[in-house]
Amino acid sequence: MSLSAADLPWRPNVGAVIFNRQGLVFIARRTDMPGAGGPLSEGVWQCPQGGMDEGETPETAVLREVREETGMEQIRILGSCDEWLKYDLPPELIGKALGGRWRGQTQKWFAVLFEGKDDSIRLDLQKPAEFDAWRWVPIEALSECKVGFKKPIYDRLPAEFERFAAMARTESMPDPEN
Repeated sequence: MSLSAADLPWRPNVGAVIFNRQGLVFIARRTDMPGAGGPLSEGVWQCPQGGMDEGETPETAVLREVREETGMEQIRILGSCDEWLKYDLPPELIGKALGGRWRGQTQKWFAVLFEGKDDSIRLDLQKPAEFDAWRWVPIEALSECKVGFKKPIYDRLPAEFERFAAMARTESMPDPEN
């Protein structure tokens, strides 16, 4: 008897749309997907995201995930998506991906402001590293990210988080570059 998606729960997960003070969004290239290691135009680019630990709140989880995956320490939550967004794994990955225990993920997405300097970003803190390159892009570029079966979520993120791009640009705290 084979597993079907309906037999499995969604994995609780968080995602971070990280803004800098120019209102641009941080994306990073995955090391475990085709195209990794190639030029910036190749590979799978995404926002930091990850599973929630037992007993962890979504807010605690997103700050932990951002720190683990990017080394960013000077961060704070600006807000979040009102609802949890779900995606299912493709049928060929059911029972294999995500430890074989999940049908997909249910994600709470947060807008996070990065208040540090770019030279403090570290992708090599996690072993093995999840990402090998990063860049800042306009929020509209999220819908252009090559993220496979996660595409419907990335198509939705710009509309959900556009208001935070303006907020990041107008924050009253001093710019760390000055």
